[in-house]
Amino acid sequence: MSDPQRATRRAVLSTAAAVAAGVPLAAGAAPAAAAAPPTADGTATPDRAPTAQRPDRELRGLLDEIDPDRIEATVRRLAAFGTRHTLSTQDDPDRGIGAARDWIHAEMSRYAAASGGRMTVELQSYVQEPASRIPTATRITNVVATLRGATAPDRIHVVSGHYDSRCTDVMDGTSDAPGADDDASGVAVVIELARIMSRRRPAATLVFAAVAGEEQGLYGATHLAESYRAAGADVQAMFTNDIVGSPRADDGTRDPHTVRLFAEGVPTSETPAQAQVRLSVGGENDSPTRQLARFVRDVADNDATGMNVRVVYRRDRYLRGGDHIPFLERAYPAARFTEPAEDFAHQHQDVRVENGKQYGDLPEFCDFGYIACVARVNGAALWSLAQAPGTPRGAKIVTSNLTNDTELVWEPGTEDDLAGYEVVWRETTAPEWTHVIDVGRVTSYTVDLSKDNVFFGIRAVGRGGHRSPVASPAPGS
Repeated sequence: MSDPQRATRRAVLSTAAAVAAGVPLAAGAAPAAAAAPPTADGTATPDRAPTAQRPDRELRGLLDEIDPDRIEATVRRLAAFGTRHTLSTQDDPDRGIGAARDWIHAEMSRYAAASGGRMTVELQSYVQEPASRIPTATRITNVVATLRGATAPDRIHVVSGHYDSRCTDVMDGTSDAPGADDDASGVAVVIELARIMSRRRPAATLVFAAVAGEEQGLYGATHLAESYRAAGADVQAMFTNDIVGSPRADDGTRDPHTVRLFAEGVPTSETPAQAQVRLSVGGENDSPTRQLARFVRDVADNDATGMNVRVVYRRDRYLRGGDHIPFLERAYPAARFTEPAEDFAHQHQDVRVENGKQYGDLPEFCDFGYIACVARVNGAALWSLAQAPGTPRGAKIVTSNLTNDTELVWEPGTEDDLAGYEVVWRETTAPEWTHVIDVGRVTSYTVDLSKDNVFFGIRAVGRGGHRSPVASPAPGS
């Protein structure tokens, strides 16, 4: 084309036709690794977005190391502390949240010792004064393992699970509360990923956090999120794994290949005025968290994980809240993984035996192979985020002139391995990106399609072929 920073309507529509027909895209339209879903011949398929990224050999090798037996051992060990209630004893070596804290710290420290100095582990503590569900001053402690990035250490991605538990009475800190599904399952995901990734060199920083105080009011996660905000940290993604132990579906059957991912629309952190602007241009489905959720589907909904990531367009379940919310409140993209349908018959019930059947949130209610699959989804998302360039910043769609084309601008990335950028777009009624255009290493691009009719986005491309999450452009001049 005559102008390298302008895509003609004919070229864009030709690209669209190729994608719709399920054939490989021509050179210059979109690189095969971006446009093609993970099929043998590199062609598009109806159920895969053209933005899908094939898992490479490195990622497949990482995911193959996830061990259901180790996950089972972690869940059973955590449940064996009897209770991990935030108000339980902190100085008993065998029972209570203090014993669980020390065991998790020891496990993480073992992995850090084998990391060649790349991983550090800390007990992040503070004293929570009396507040909701905290009757007396109580020490809250997170166990945080940080694997420093090799080339982009300031860019941070967090995965968490909460290691505290509860029984029916949320203020009962002495009765048994084994908390296998809620949430030893999520902590097992975090610990297993820390074990495997500690031996590797991610480009960006990965944080593996076991947080406390969730059942009493998200206290540990709030402290962690606030510590990042106070430090001005660049947290580009946060996932919490909360209740990921059972593949039970809504109808009571097993659905071992689905995990839900809750992703909010209009950001929790936006002011009413900012939210009004977003709604006025139809951007309620293009928040940073929704883009993060699309990214997870692109890199983790495939044969390498064996899972279907069911994105739910809500911040969380009704009457519930998870450890991603404090991060959302501080303007960090964050989402929650959870099983297909919670089994309320045993969740948060006191341990008891009726007619020979044991009730309570016990390890026997967990499917350890399923937890391993959820860990693979998390692993694919975290590693792909760490190895890709960061999400483009300062993305704007120029709206100062009345035109029937679309001018996009963004700030240049600083990563050493940055190869260029891609423009993506979709119909306003489509939930996933449907078209990809390779635009090269530029910071502006004009597409000969009306900005009134479709949604646009920009993503960065690394030399190794990894793509960032999409940045949704804001109206600007």
